[in-house]
Amino acid sequence: MSAHSQTLRGLYALTDAALTPGDALLAAVAAAIRGGARLVQYRDKSADTQACRQQARALLDLCRDHGVPLIINDAVDLAASLAADGVHLGRDDISLNEARVQLGPRAIIGVSCYDSMARAVSAAHQGADYVAFGGFFPSPTKPGAVLAPPALLAQARLQLSVPVCAIGGITPDNGAALIKAGADMLAVISGLFAAKDVEDTARRYARLFK
Repeated sequence: MSAHSQTLRGLYALTDAALTPGDALLAAVAAAIRGGARLVQYRDKSADTQACRQQARALLDLCRDHGVPLIINDAVDLAASLAADGVHLGRDDISLNEARVQLGPRAIIGVSCYDSMARAVSAAHQGADYVAFGGFFPSPTKPGAVLAPPALLAQARLQLSVPVCAIGGITPDNGAALIKAGADMLAVISGLFAAKDVEDTARRYARLFK
C-alpha cells in the first residue's frame, strides 16, 4: 500500500494553459483548493521552459500554503529542481524507476494506465503511488483518447493496493458512478477550469466523496 494512500483521495485538479493562461492560473487553482481540491497537477505542454518554471514555483508556494500536494506532469527534472511533491508519468515519459531515483522515496509518483490493467499492475509493482485510468467519457482536452469502461475501476480495486484515479470528461453529474465503481480520485481539467465559478464547481466534485 502507498504511504500516501490517505492523501490520494478526492478531487484532483489538473491545470491547462489554455483554460488558465498567465496570471489566471494562481487565482483559478486557489479557487479550486477553496472548493475542496485535495491534489493539484501542473500541466503545461508549451516549450517555454522558463515561464513554466516560474508558474510552477508560484503554484508550489500556493499549494504549500494550503497544505495541498503539487504534482508536475511529465517533467521530472522540473519536479526535482523545485522539490515539488511528485510527478505524473505517461506512456512516453521516463520510467518510474528513473523518476524514483531522481525524486526520492517520499515523492508521489502517479502513472497513466489508460485502459490497461496490465500496465497498472506493473506500475503498482514498481512502486507507483497511484494509477490513473481513462478517459471514461469524451473529453475536450483529449478528444481522441481511448475510452475505458467503468468496470475497470472495480477490477483495479480488487487487484491493486494503491489508490486509483479516474480521468476523462468527468463532471459533477457523472463522477459519482466512477467513485462507486472504485475510483479514489477524480482528475478533472475542463470540467473544473472551464467552469464560470471554479470554487463552486470544485465544491460540487468534493461533495461526491462525502
